[in-house]
Amino acid sequence: MADAAALLPLSTDPITAKFADAHPPLSMAQAVVAANRCYFCYDAPCIEACPTDIDIPGFIRGISTGNLSGAAYKILDANIFGGSCARVCPTEILCERACVRTAECGEPVDIGALQRVATDWQMEQPVHPFARAPATGKSIAVIGAGPAGLSCAHGLARLGHDVTVYDAKPKPGGLNEYGIAAYKMADNFAAREVEFLTAIGGISFSYQQRLGDNLNLEELRVKFDAVFIAIGLGGTNRLGIAGEDLPGVRDAVDFIAELRQAADKSALHMPARVIVIGGGNTAIDAATQAKLLGGDEVTMLYRRGPEHMSATKDEQEWAQTHGVNIRFWAKPLRIQSAGAALSVICENAIFTADLILKAVGQVFVGAGSEFPARRIAVDSSYSTQIPGVFAGGDCTPGVDLTVHAVQDGKLAARAIHDFLKA
Repeated sequence: MADAAALLPLSTDPITAKFADAHPPLSMAQAVVAANRCYFCYDAPCIEACPTDIDIPGFIRGISTGNLSGAAYKILDANIFGGSCARVCPTEILCERACVRTAECGEPVDIGALQRVATDWQMEQPVHPFARAPATGKSIAVIGAGPAGLSCAHGLARLGHDVTVYDAKPKPGGLNEYGIAAYKMADNFAAREVEFLTAIGGISFSYQQRLGDNLNLEELRVKFDAVFIAIGLGGTNRLGIAGEDLPGVRDAVDFIAELRQAADKSALHMPARVIVIGGGNTAIDAATQAKLLGGDEVTMLYRRGPEHMSATKDEQEWAQTHGVNIRFWAKPLRIQSAGAALSVICENAIFTADLILKAVGQVFVGAGSEFPARRIAVDSSYSTQIPGVFAGGDCTPGVDLTVHAVQDGKLAARAIHDFLKA
């Protein structure tokens, strides 16, 4: 049997349709009906629950009255990644949980879907909604082309600065491009969103540049007027058990990235039995996609109960609906092999698989001699201990969600602008 860690070609098993949009967009008629459920609350709790402070009642009113341009502007002015956040943001634990309708009848206004209606409409228009301020003559290096870095780059470009974005990958987008399930970012949306936000002008890219490797912070400080670091979490946690380096055991983030970059998913095939170890969104995405790729028996192993999983209830149900088995209170003790087969020995059972995917969290791996190990500490203005160097997103302490990264980038751009004016 071939190495179970490899995806095998199977041109006779077309599966592209299985990776179509997980939640197709609302029609305009459906959107108006959904928008009219909003109470348009004064001091709306949904705004307080949104990390990027989107005027949610304001944009929903725009949809209800047919003013899509105004609706999109309210969203994108607060969150330039409003399109991707409409697709991946855990609205069920943020804005929609806070919706007054939730307390009233248990059915919130469908904020995420409505946000997608407005942002998708805007991205199809020929004119960019924002214009650059007059050129300042200042230039900034942004390290990391994920949501935090690109949010900052857009904010700085909008203020009239020139921005060069460096990234270790050959494409921009960060986790949106490489780390999120294909059915959440269907139709090449991540790349199209980057194209949309960079259309404002003043943003250039330099790829396959890694801080601390072939990219030197001190050289950037000399060349640019300021630097913003948004490199995310470059490593993955280890299980810390025997056998996790055996052939056929791999990191789920690498599996997802490989899947996202596959030109033809219908040419990919999975081994029959797959085990995913972990309980977060990465584990859910890996397990569900393994099932969609043709895995006969896909099982998630989580060491505690469902209420402790970082993946939301909706995400858990999504995986189970697609045939993924979730086994709770299954703490792995070791992994062993017998020929091509692998076994995960847990405290309460033994599970056999052909492929094991580890999804137990990501970790900061350092960024050169200046930031060797721990996440990068910043003050309230996103400044590091190095003058003129700022940081934000997952590489700094805080909540690891796309929407929080976008907010970091937005606020850091304002802080950098103030720094440059001083």
